[in-house]
Amino acid sequence: MDFLNPVINGFSVVLEPMNLLYCLIGVVIGMLIGVLPGLGPAATIAILLPLTYSVEPVTAIIMLAGIFYGAQYGGTITSVLLRLPGEASSVVTVFDGYQMARQGKAGTALGLAAIGSFIGGTASIIGLTFLAPVVAGFALDFGPAEYSALALLGILLVATISGGAKAKALIAAAVGLLLATVGRDIFTGESRFTFGSLQLADGIDFVPIAMGLFGLGEILYNLEERHRAAKAPSKVSNVWPSRSDLKQASGAITRGSVLGFFLGILPGGGATIASMASYAMEKKRAKQPERFGKGAPEGVAGPETANNAAATSSFIPLLTLGIPANATMALMFGALLIQGVTPGPQLVEQNPELFWGVVNSMYIGNILLLIMSLPLVGIFVRILRVRAAILAPVTALITLLGAYTINNSMFDVTLVVFFGVLGYLMKKFGFEPGPLVLAFVLGELLESSLRRSLLVFGGDPTGFFTRPISATLLVVFVLVAVLPGLRSMLAKRKGTTAAVASATDSTNNIKEKV
Repeated sequence: MDFLNPVINGFSVVLEPMNLLYCLIGVVIGMLIGVLPGLGPAATIAILLPLTYSVEPVTAIIMLAGIFYGAQYGGTITSVLLRLPGEASSVVTVFDGYQMARQGKAGTALGLAAIGSFIGGTASIIGLTFLAPVVAGFALDFGPAEYSALALLGILLVATISGGAKAKALIAAAVGLLLATVGRDIFTGESRFTFGSLQLADGIDFVPIAMGLFGLGEILYNLEERHRAAKAPSKVSNVWPSRSDLKQASGAITRGSVLGFFLGILPGGGATIASMASYAMEKKRAKQPERFGKGAPEGVAGPETANNAAATSSFIPLLTLGIPANATMALMFGALLIQGVTPGPQLVEQNPELFWGVVNSMYIGNILLLIMSLPLVGIFVRILRVRAAILAPVTALITLLGAYTINNSMFDVTLVVFFGVLGYLMKKFGFEPGPLVLAFVLGELLESSLRRSLLVFGGDPTGFFTRPISATLLVVFVLVAVLPGLRSMLAKRKGTTAAVASATDSTNNIKEKV
């Protein structure tokens, strides 16, 4: 009963009219953003960060969380109807969802996606309800050494597991760590990399970096890509799937819920990786894998379930350990800090209204999304007809005005423009901004924890291996860093061995003929 009391109190927080309103606003904005290709929840949260100053912390986080998991629903619509993923996590939905639409089953595909998303999200929330307090209790044993190892592992996992070239991701993470050192040294007070600027003496704020890289940078990049015009959407009918379709997709939905939940918890994981892993698993398990890519219902239900489950479970490391698992969670981390709330093991005990209010808001949000996702399809598709030449300048203006209102400072606007150009160039040359932002967020935690640990250990770095948790995390860090190199070496060795064997066989054949 002691466990249930804060959970029940959390529902009383969510059911307050203002919190319900912001939950609805968040999921509607999330669906809109999911429908609009390119912008994404990270960019939207970055743009809306200044608005969170004027509302209560729990209300702000409920809205931002709604944007995140609402975008997973919205991205499905354009993937199925237009063969154009609105979200990175909806890329694999294109393969079978669009083929179902061409066969006149667009409604069935959207219905399966909505039902799978609801089940996956709800199952993940239940897991979050029971697992998060356990993780928080375990994390109370964390000291500076453990946080140092965890932050280091988180940065490496995001750089190596996330999509794109690994070397470029590591470079982006290194730049993020460098930016985190700008300002006064937290121990000595010495200025670092400020170049004599008083505005940089206190370091670079998180908000201008986020709004520049994810807001302005995405707008500039998507303007260049605006030639990818969307085709006319397919007609949507028979939205509710048949009994046979539901039976065929039920296994994929169950497996996607479990897979997505666990992949969402991992640093570097998240909705995109979960959806791809689910699609690969369903195709491998299928008795007729050739059906995939030609309109297999499992190819829609599995990934859509997994990405929503992962979007929800990624809140576990953020709220209980203070470690964001992906770029969007890094922005949520920044939003919490702006509100004066420090995510971590103490959050469950010290601020249960916020913790359980946010968790329980996801139950309400998923129900709202299930109710709205199908009736509003036609409205969301019409939004795609708004020209980028109109939409982009308006969004850019809102971004710059938001940056100015934070501190009424033109220096913040300058930073947003600088990081916007940097974000555009990074996207253009294949550098994902996610590792940079995550490394920037974790940089302060890594530096302060590392230096405190060395003070405790008297400057002896081997002290990290005398504590079981930090030693285990560092061993995992080494394995993650070394395994890709070992795999490539083994692959090259196998290739060389196969080539030698082939050459030997050819030589023997020639000798026999002679």
